[in-house]
Amino acid sequence: MRVGFFTEVYRPVVNGIVASIDGLAEGLRARGHEVYCFAPKVPGYVETDGPVFRMPSLPLPMSTPYRLTIPLVSRRNRIGVIKKLSIIHAHSPFVTGWMAQRYARRYGIPFVYTYHTRLEEYAHYVPFDEHATRFAATQLTRNFANLADTVIVPTLAMRDRLLELGVTRPVEIVPSGIDLRFFGSGTRRREIREGLGVREGDRLLLFVSRLAREKNVDLLLDALARSADPTLRLVLAGDGPERAPIEERVRDLGLSGQVSFAGGVERVHLPDLYASADAFVFPSVSETQGLVLAEALAAGAFVIAAEAPQSRDVLGGAGVVAAADPAAFAAAFLAVPKTPDPAVDRRAREAATRFGLDEQTEHVETLYERLLTREPEAVGS
Repeated sequence: MRVGFFTEVYRPVVNGIVASIDGLAEGLRARGHEVYCFAPKVPGYVETDGPVFRMPSLPLPMSTPYRLTIPLVSRRNRIGVIKKLSIIHAHSPFVTGWMAQRYARRYGIPFVYTYHTRLEEYAHYVPFDEHATRFAATQLTRNFANLADTVIVPTLAMRDRLLELGVTRPVEIVPSGIDLRFFGSGTRRREIREGLGVREGDRLLLFVSRLAREKNVDLLLDALARSADPTLRLVLAGDGPERAPIEERVRDLGLSGQVSFAGGVERVHLPDLYASADAFVFPSVSETQGLVLAEALAAGAFVIAAEAPQSRDVLGGAGVVAAADPAAFAAAFLAVPKTPDPAVDRRAREAATRFGLDEQTEHVETLYERLLTREPEAVGS
């Protein structure tokens, strides 16, 4: 098969969407399929992997690494690549997504959409009334999903969410995959803990994510302050637009001696970082899956996640689900084991087996093949 991925979010951005796209592309290529990515051009970025077609783009009127795609594709690429695709798969409902849908209709190609993002949870980035923006985001999600032959979601909770919004197209649950062997290869290392300011007898709470409002980092800070336990050390691994406000709040709460900012962590170092933590903490309730949850499970981590249906789906009974309030999280922090528990490690790794790249790829490949047995309906030429 020749598969075309259309995405608004792609390298050099590093996040769960990009990891999911690259993981699926890698899996499909390993099975002998051709995968082409269409994404916005990012000034100064040099492509290093896979056939990627970059479209002109403009900066958005806000502080963000994302770009506004200008929907221009050369005739050579349109006729020589897009028209010859077996499947068109959109990973965004914005400009690149509508391009994907238009080409799918024009050339009679099956059209798949993966619902990666709950757009309404990002309304605070748009300089308009937040309630109106949230409403518009849900309408966009519903209308775009209803143009697809099949919609992919990563969790049962997100399938229910789309049905609640009025999506009538078939919805397939396919968890986003990770490299289980890679994330399961980490080792607990004293030098990592010491480098992060963790002393003998301390418990390391690890957060891995972009530092942004929707990630709910304030919940962790309020819970840490409420716990009043000086042996708890919170490490924030990641960077983002909220770093400065978070640093200020750390100072205001008197937590400077207990909170460390690790900045962006290269992927190669993540397994050891997960394995070196006493607990992985996940305060967000805005995710569709939360790829880092699966990564932490694969590393055998003790996980504490904020109450949300999608997080329960991912954890599958492993870890601790706590109400998204400081008191509940503080209690969960205080209950973190002081030494690694083999039973916790085993349950976490067992729960992670559902998120292998091979399983994701096989499921998506089967879905593509099923769509290709249908009679295409070309529109235009």
